[in-house]
Amino acid sequence: MSKFYNVTTPVEGSDGVTRFNRVGVAFPAKEDSKAIMTIELFATPTNGKLVIFPPKQREGEQE
Repeated sequence: MSKFYNVTTPVEGSDGVTRFNRVGVAFPAKEDSKAIMTIELFATPTNGKLVIFPPKQREGEQE
């Protein structure tokens, strides 16, 4: 399991292609917590939508 996830917001470009702008990070909650995740936003999505992705694996990096 990843230690963090990228929090993004989908934005449709003028070319009709959806891109995802990173607006925060999410961390799995501690084992003794009732919460599932903690999300920290450093930007506010204007469309109200959030999409969470695992970070992209870097070349030579093991999972």
